[in-house]
Amino acid sequence: MKKISKLAFSASLAALVAAPSFATELVGAVQFDEEHAFTKALREFERAASECSGGSLTFDLHLNSELGLEKDYFENMSQGIAIDYAIVSPSHMSTFSQKAPLMDMPFLFRDLDHWNAVMEQDALAPLAQDVLEQADVRLIGYAGGGTRNLIVNKPVTNMEELEGLPMRVMGAPIQTRIFEAIQAAPSVIAYDEVYNAIQTGVIDAAENEAAGIEQMKFYEVGPDIALTKHAITVRPIAFSNATFERLTPEEQECVLQAGKAGGKLGRDVESGQDSEKLNAMEEAGLLTTHEFTERDKLLELAQPVKQAYAEELGATDVLESIEAVQ
Repeated sequence: MKKISKLAFSASLAALVAAPSFATELVGAVQFDEEHAFTKALREFERAASECSGGSLTFDLHLNSELGLEKDYFENMSQGIAIDYAIVSPSHMSTFSQKAPLMDMPFLFRDLDHWNAVMEQDALAPLAQDVLEQADVRLIGYAGGGTRNLIVNKPVTNMEELEGLPMRVMGAPIQTRIFEAIQAAPSVIAYDEVYNAIQTGVIDAAENEAAGIEQMKFYEVGPDIALTKHAITVRPIAFSNATFERLTPEEQECVLQAGKAGGKLGRDVESGQDSEKLNAMEEAGLLTTHEFTERDKLLELAQPVKQAYAEELGATDVLESIEAVQ
């Protein structure tokens, strides 16, 4: 009995010694459920940060837009209130950092290999630095990897059918300018209003990757997918710098390392699942894909807009370095 008591006491003492004296709870937000690639990326970030910090960092992730939309998340992180970490589209950072949407610019990446190489070689670092300086938000990892196509309520396969197409784009000006350049008729509409906007005829189209089409059931109102392949997504894991500065140096390093791990897993999941999800939805009869036969024309029309936009932002060197990545 005494031996058992001593063992129990020793185990309890070891547990107390191993446990952190206090824990910092961080609040996260995502628009989707547990099955979405963004959520999986954030869960990996949480796991890696918790393990690295020995449990001194704990996490409370709110799913399914419970705390609003990505634009709200970023504004809160910038102010250092309510939300500490989230995945946010660069377009939603444009109110603070004019340079940020460059990383989400249509036709920026040649293909998935080029996109992944840009992430791994940290070619986006100058843009992340601008976000930190202008918005007080750190970009600690890069998820994404979905190939974005047009979601339309009728087949669109060529330039003639694309011309004048009323469609939703994200809020960054470059999105509007690019789609105007390729002869569509873009307008900015909140993400959670897209379904109703197509359903009621306000627009005929939107654009998104397979995960978004599936999650939001856009195929119900836009069952014809034009394979324009106009973008490969970059979805940064953002972290409030006000929160970051309150952490210990050891915890800060854990957050930075975990951000890279979460981003890598997010890229692997979404880029791997993208074509699988699209094919599965087509096989289930939920949508029909259509090859866009004049994609070279889209690239041609977009190139001068990309160059002009980068020059306006003082980011020509960033664009050139991204395009030079092999």
